[in-house]
Amino acid sequence: MASYKLIYLHQYFTVPSVSGGIRSWEFSLRLVRDNWEVSMICSDSEIHNISGTQIVNFFKNYQGKFQLKTISSNYSNNMSYSRRILAFLNFAVQSSIQVMREPKAHLVFATSTPLTIAIPALLRKWLRGTPYVFEVRDLWPEMPIAVKAIRSPLAIFLAHQLERLAYQNASQIVALSPGMKEGIIKQGIPSEKVVVIPNACDNERFNVPESVGVEFLRRHPELSGGPLIIYTGTLGYINGVSYFARVAKHMLDLLPEAKFLVVGSGACENEVREESRKLGVLEKNFWMWSPIPKVEIPALFSACTIATSLFLPIREMENNSANKFFDALASGRPVVINYGGWQKELLEQSGAGISIPGENPEEGAIQLANFLNSSERLQTARSAARQIADTEFDRELLYQKLVTVFQKVLKETVQPQVYENKHA
Repeated sequence: MASYKLIYLHQYFTVPSVSGGIRSWEFSLRLVRDNWEVSMICSDSEIHNISGTQIVNFFKNYQGKFQLKTISSNYSNNMSYSRRILAFLNFAVQSSIQVMREPKAHLVFATSTPLTIAIPALLRKWLRGTPYVFEVRDLWPEMPIAVKAIRSPLAIFLAHQLERLAYQNASQIVALSPGMKEGIIKQGIPSEKVVVIPNACDNERFNVPESVGVEFLRRHPELSGGPLIIYTGTLGYINGVSYFARVAKHMLDLLPEAKFLVVGSGACENEVREESRKLGVLEKNFWMWSPIPKVEIPALFSACTIATSLFLPIREMENNSANKFFDALASGRPVVINYGGWQKELLEQSGAGISIPGENPEEGAIQLANFLNSSERLQTARSAARQIADTEFDRELLYQKLVTVFQKVLKETVQPQVYENKHA
């Protein structure tokens, strides 16, 4: 494959040795493997305890074609919405300066959220003529408006203008779910310009021997002795993880040996802890852990009976493409969600899991207990999860789809003779 230079913009880029999603990490590994030169521009907030040299060293086997450009930008889910917006704008300014300093590049790949990640990509296109592909991980500003993170009419107007500019100026748009694609098309963007590439299953990382889960439970005996239901990820307002504690409370009367484990942090962490304490389930059948590195997550999923993905009943959230959902599939574990949308349809069609009512934890507990009490349903769901992980959402399959998008843009924007010579 020809060598091309890609500027990769991802404010929340992270690596397997810390917690968080690793979509950009996995795509970068494959890009440099295929002879791309990648310049990653990101915040240091997610990888603050890891040196840039350590990260770049992971790519040494690929002829040093990966460069990491970190920007000092304080950010946390515990911040107020106004402080988060200031952090977004701070990163947008600093990354714009860094992007303009970058030497010649063939393509920019900007992945949201936040929507402000489009600003450096736009400036690079307008001032240097470099085309960009824009990846939409959440529909902004629809999501922050829905949860009232943005209230000012002026801020809403400006956000919509930035959204319009980001979509219109992108050569191609990657949406992480069918619903996101529909939302983008509603903004007047042609359907052929938008490609759905959801989050992926890292099957090589998560499809581990059963002995890995057995060993995990041996080290954590408080979680053994019954089915284990887990939630991993952010404990933010929109996740509504207090619901998980309420389900655990009702489960004491239905299946008392069931264990519930939350692994994560966020603005509502103390709220969830206090709720579970008031309900009398904390460290009885409900435990809370701080985030653990991504490299340790496969053992946790191997140990669990069911993995969950949770959100408040906010219609806009039904278009999500949560990493935890795909990690569960990659582990061959049934998935239980408490919302509708494309993931619910996928679970119903494939049999890989179920959706329980998000506004009724008692009924959710009943449905979950019925699911747990049927070994046949659980085994069918595990097999279905394994199948769709391998055939529909494997990381390599979706990476090839992304590269096809990149090649399409390059063919349209790079001088045809140059493109053909590179592919000769």
